[in-house]
Amino acid sequence: MERVTEDLRTDDGGGADRDTLAGWMDRLLESGRFSDYGPNGLQVEGRARVRRIVSGVTASLALIEAAAADGADAIVVHHGLFWRGQDGRVTGWMKRRLAALLAHDISLYAYHLPLDAHPEVGNNARLGAELGLAVEGSFGDRALGLIGVPADGPCTLEALTARVQATLGRVPVVAPGDGRPVRRVAWCTGGAQGYFEAAIAAGADVYLTGEISEPQAHIARETGCAFLACGHHATERYGAQALGARLAAEFGLQHRFIDLDNPA
Repeated sequence: MERVTEDLRTDDGGGADRDTLAGWMDRLLESGRFSDYGPNGLQVEGRARVRRIVSGVTASLALIEAAAADGADAIVVHHGLFWRGQDGRVTGWMKRRLAALLAHDISLYAYHLPLDAHPEVGNNARLGAELGLAVEGSFGDRALGLIGVPADGPCTLEALTARVQATLGRVPVVAPGDGRPVRRVAWCTGGAQGYFEAAIAAGADVYLTGEISEPQAHIARETGCAFLACGHHATERYGAQALGARLAAEFGLQHRFIDLDNPA
């Protein structure tokens, strides 16, 4: 695990340098090896010294305002402000979000695919840990998906669904497959319904992700592999939180995770 020297963590006023934090997260998450849908790393530059950070899923106006009220110097999120193909004009909701960040001099760090993929603080790793799934391997594009077994042994689809609901606080959408015992579970957080066929090819009895589209119900019926759509936001609450906690521990910062409910 990468450590930092004491002189980088603090000065007489405490905290850590904004750009040092960005470099440390870039190296930890290996962000340079990902071709992503938007820029990873420091997206909006705030004050140079960071003492208090807030983590959250999405850089929404509500999260920015909550972070400002909490006295944050920086925000760490999974879903940042800028995405490939979006309108580049700073109007409407984009203006309001940027204006709030700039008015409070808050830095915004965002990591998308690198945060999904990290084996310790990543969304997929943390979701598996929350659900009691032991990782045995990976699958799919860039090996983002994980596959493994229930740590307490095979179970029924009903038992796994109940565990998901209890853990995430969300009733999943279930395409039940053929009712086979659940021995191998594949999962990939967020909008990864397109990984379903790769999960089946990897030997999964059940595939968990955030969203479902029309084809997945048919594929579940025809292959027997069950599909659980557990919520995009609900499955991606754990990575930014874990990254924020790790960052705070490494640099001696204050950290708070703010979870804003989202039905998606």
